Amino acid sequence: MATEKRRNPYVRSTIDNFDPGRKVARRPCLPSLFIALALAFAFAIHPSEAQAQIVGDIDAKIPFQFHVGNAKLPAGEYRIHLLDDSDLTVMEITSADGSTSALFQVQNTDANATPAKTELVFNKYGNRYFLAKLFDKGNPSGSQVLKSPYEKRVSQETAEAQAHVPAHHRGQQGD
Repeated sequence: MATEKRRNPYVRSTIDNFDPGRKVARRPCLPSLFIALALAFAFAIHPSEAQAQIVGDIDAKIPFQFHVGNAKLPAGEYRIHLLDDSDLTVMEITSADGSTSALFQVQNTDANATPAKTELVFNKYGNRYFLAKLFDKGNPSGSQVLKSPYEKRVSQETAEAQAHVPAHHRGQQGD
């Protein structure tokens, strides 16, 4: 039993009616072009938000015991940097002697005013300090540390204040 291929009648009629001298009416692509231009214009006006990041290592002398992420760290000298260039949401804080370190997550934040110096901002609840934000000198975009469950609990029990600690990029003194 032979099977016969079915042909689309519209394709056949188009081929049979082909005339090289005949002009073919084309649908205008003006609506598509307009949509593409509108999207390009929208992205030019409202570019996607760049991920804020601290560039390079930041060194700071923190004069009090503090919490960052799920870790409790003693007062001392620390270095803070992005953990990996491919993931701009995880940072690491390490003591100057390398004996203590912790990882913590951050997200973008903006300062109320452009910082005049590189600094760390701590939330203070009673006598407990929590690293809250990091800003680079001259850049109003910075990093905000995500609150740990412990900080959320403590913040509900005690009034909040803030403490600012000056910091500087490695190799520079007094930003």
